[in-house]
Amino acid sequence: MLVVRLAQLQDLQAIVELAQSSGGGLTNLPADEPTLLRKLSHAVTTHQNLTSHADGLFWFVLEDTDTQKLVGVSGIESAIGMDQACYTYRVSTIVHSSKTLDVYHQFPTLFLTSDHSGASELCSLYLHPQYRHSKAGALLSKCRFLFMAQYPQLFAEKIIAELRGYLDDEGTSPFWEGLGRHFFDIEFSQADYLTALNQKQFIAELMPRYPFYTRFLPDSAREVIGKVHRETAPAKKLLENEGFRYEGCVDIFDAGPTLECYVNRVRAIRDSYLASRIQVEALQGYPLLVCNPDRTEFRCTLLMPDNAGVYPADMDQLWPLLRLEPTDKARCIVLNREPGHHG
Repeated sequence: MLVVRLAQLQDLQAIVELAQSSGGGLTNLPADEPTLLRKLSHAVTTHQNLTSHADGLFWFVLEDTDTQKLVGVSGIESAIGMDQACYTYRVSTIVHSSKTLDVYHQFPTLFLTSDHSGASELCSLYLHPQYRHSKAGALLSKCRFLFMAQYPQLFAEKIIAELRGYLDDEGTSPFWEGLGRHFFDIEFSQADYLTALNQKQFIAELMPRYPFYTRFLPDSAREVIGKVHRETAPAKKLLENEGFRYEGCVDIFDAGPTLECYVNRVRAIRDSYLASRIQVEALQGYPLLVCNPDRTEFRCTLLMPDNAGVYPADMDQLWPLLRLEPTDKARCIVLNREPGHHG
């Protein structure tokens, strides 16, 4: 059965293999063992020691208990931009007008900012292609919200998610070719890799510090500002259904959109609650996202009777999988917003 838990140091090789199967392009999950070891060590320290909102990384892994294989990973950075600035482009508008000439123009611009410093960030979401079924992606993504609901003191008031930007069939970023290459003189993949290694100082050193008029970009670059990679579209829809919105910030390399939401407005955080075994059982029939409330031994899965074998089918399977005693409570929420409900 599939269950999410916090990552441990002995998971390193499995995480390296997952990163290698991603084909690259995931800034938060580079296929580089020393980098992944640093991240994993940081995460394990966070899991054991973080008690308030500060720089930390929570890493969750999706395990198939039948094979004991790790098949997915997701994360939350509790406070970004604390050690190095977290740069983003804000898409804005500058007005040029002249009463004398009776001319009025609005120009879309890109302005380099670090507005999100201190916010929490969803990161590192990756699911092995063989497991992209049975709502496993939703489990891997939304388990993070139940953890945040249980431990709000560890996170900021706002949470963001930087989504992978549009790449063409050759893996080229039109936005990078139209803008970034002129300032960095390196390949997109190399810039992305350096960011993954947390070597971001070159961004501040080389990027233009003034508003950049998008009119000077080629059409191919302008058209992809705020567009997501085709493989990222399902993740975007999932987050939007939870309350996240694009507020005008894009990635400085590939112009992928940054989605934002106040933590107390995220559906799965706002509406989840602690329930007894009997209360959870009464909700059977809906796909339920359920976790134990344990800080260091956190475990989360789905209660989906129609997917017996992949997930627990009843309480007798669910409670032991979450390592709960019969009298313990679990945090739960219906997996998806009910159709027609937009609150």
